[in-house]
Amino acid sequence: MYNEIDIDKIDIKSEPPAEEPARQYYFMAKCREWAKDFEKQNGRAPQSCVVNMGCQMNARDSEKLVGILEASGFTETDTEEEADFVLYNTCTVRDNANQRVYGRLGYLKKMKQKNPNMMIALCGCMMQEETVVAKIRKSYRFVDIIFGTHNIFKLAELISERMDEKKMVVDIWKETDRIVEELPTDRKYPFKSGVNIMFGCNNFCSYCIVPYVRGRERSRNPQDIVEEIRRLVADGVVEVMLLGQNVNSYGKNLEESMTFAQLLKEVEAIDGLRRIRFMTSHPKDLSDDLIEVMKNSGKICHHLHLPLQSGSSRVLKAMNRRYTKEQYLELVEKIRAAVPDISLTTDIIVGFPGETEEDFLETMDVVRKVRFDSAFTFIYSKRTGTPAAAMEEQIPEDVVKERFDRLLSEVQKISAEVCGRDAHTVKEVLVEEKDDHVEGFVTGRLDNNTIVHFKGDSALIGQMVEVYLDESKGFYYMGTMK
Repeated sequence: MYNEIDIDKIDIKSEPPAEEPARQYYFMAKCREWAKDFEKQNGRAPQSCVVNMGCQMNARDSEKLVGILEASGFTETDTEEEADFVLYNTCTVRDNANQRVYGRLGYLKKMKQKNPNMMIALCGCMMQEETVVAKIRKSYRFVDIIFGTHNIFKLAELISERMDEKKMVVDIWKETDRIVEELPTDRKYPFKSGVNIMFGCNNFCSYCIVPYVRGRERSRNPQDIVEEIRRLVADGVVEVMLLGQNVNSYGKNLEESMTFAQLLKEVEAIDGLRRIRFMTSHPKDLSDDLIEVMKNSGKICHHLHLPLQSGSSRVLKAMNRRYTKEQYLELVEKIRAAVPDISLTTDIIVGFPGETEEDFLETMDVVRKVRFDSAFTFIYSKRTGTPAAAMEEQIPEDVVKERFDRLLSEVQKISAEVCGRDAHTVKEVLVEEKDDHVEGFVTGRLDNNTIVHFKGDSALIGQMVEVYLDESKGFYYMGTMK
């Protein structure tokens, strides 16, 4: 729809439409008029900077936010110092993410004192916390716009409201069942793209704040997903990443039920699409049908991110993960039997309340048995409002740090061994960018998500090429294009 709309022809003197997405295009047109006036006064278009601070879903949301800003007359800049409009798309999974935002706001305050016309906006998961919004209202009154995860599509409308009202605009939705399609998007890569297939989470792991800030699960219509991917492929995309907090539970709230395995079959049938990735998978919902689809697919990448969180069944129960250590290991065996060359990655939390040394050793046991290609290891972060935050037996910091270091050392040792298994073979690589470290080299990814560096020029970016993997460097390969 976006490519069919001439925003300059929208009548902004009329009342804004009630229906979406037409309403948002009206406000984009209104913002564009403001941008034209800005350019007349300043000799340049207003510049915007969107800073993504979170997960892959945040990154995809940020691409949509950038697209809306560009349609509204802004040009993009990578630095906050140059921007007339700064937007932080926040994360709140761990407390240090929140502290980072407060630190950046202190810096922006000084910048805004030099440039009073600068607008500052905050959105994303952190803004869904009532205590955060209250703190910003009180201590960071120079912020112009605050909105959350459920209404990012309203960015142009909120900017327009801020310009009209000349005061802070706060628009936080606690919940929604709305999914607004057909809005402009500016992709970071022309050859690959994330695609949201669902929003929210129903799992309520006891340590996790995501269900409270992202809301309940909402699956997109499969026809909308397939049509979006078809358009992306027509625009040069060869790889898509299907995104959701728990993609394995896709389709449960649709009027006509569809499983994630069935959706993957629909996506696989799209001509011109070369690679399909997805994340994140919850072990309790990973079905035999999904494993079978992965086994028989010619497009689904042989990489699966399967969060473990803990190897102790006792701790997993306290976490409300709804599987045991034994069930996790059985699932891994089943996956590897079907897809022997699968690359498995995971998330692990150290220091969950009540975790004993024996519990921790159970986690180490799983790490040694599964031999993950890589693991994202985290120290437990107490998040106010979650059941775990109120649990007794919070683990002393020095104990957690010692365990974390032991886990990290083991994970890195195993990963360095596992990731070299394809050395001296020829593999297909999707070239993604010029190498940052070696002149005349490019960087790409294997099907299993491992990085490869090899000699080549920027004309290869976006292409799938055959590369001989000369040498494993532990976490990446040096190769030679065939």
